[in-house]
Amino acid sequence: MDRSQAIKIGGAVLVAGSAGLMAFLGRWEGAAEYTVYADKLANGLPTVCKGLTRHVTSTPIIVGQRWTPEKCEAEERAAVIRVQEQLAKCFVWAPPQSVFDAATSHAWNVGAPSTCGSAAMRAWRERQWALGCQRISHSDNGARVWVYAGGRFVQGLANRRDSETQLCMKDVHG
Repeated sequence: MDRSQAIKIGGAVLVAGSAGLMAFLGRWEGAAEYTVYADKLANGLPTVCKGLTRHVTSTPIIVGQRWTPEKCEAEERAAVIRVQEQLAKCFVWAPPQSVFDAATSHAWNVGAPSTCGSAAMRAWRERQWALGCQRISHSDNGARVWVYAGGRFVQGLANRRDSETQLCMKDVHG
């Protein structure tokens, strides 16, 4: 059952927290992480469900604590909508749904302030959807971006950025 909501940007309405987005996040964040763990790539940040951390929810997350699937689903949906509401303030024009979903995944991983201040967002503010999509994973000179943790290249992050770029381009024409 898709219990998505709507996010308004300008006069357009985008789907918030859609089943497709939640599945995409599950692919990269883990679909069934019900025990809170210390994420090694994030300097031990307590993480649960599909990447819930203190950065996206105000619910206490304590290493070793066990969450139910129902608690994960409710907290994830609420957190995704909060992230998308933050992102909506950064867009000047309503983006294609796939751009919004890819931006959400990016913000879920690196934080909405980082996504809002990114080169991708600068392109999207100019309605350069495809360029912004490319900038999720590569700089204008072709260098990989958003793929380092603790100063080290992480192949999993590179894979995620490539997947976000591919998702982003889904509804972009021309």
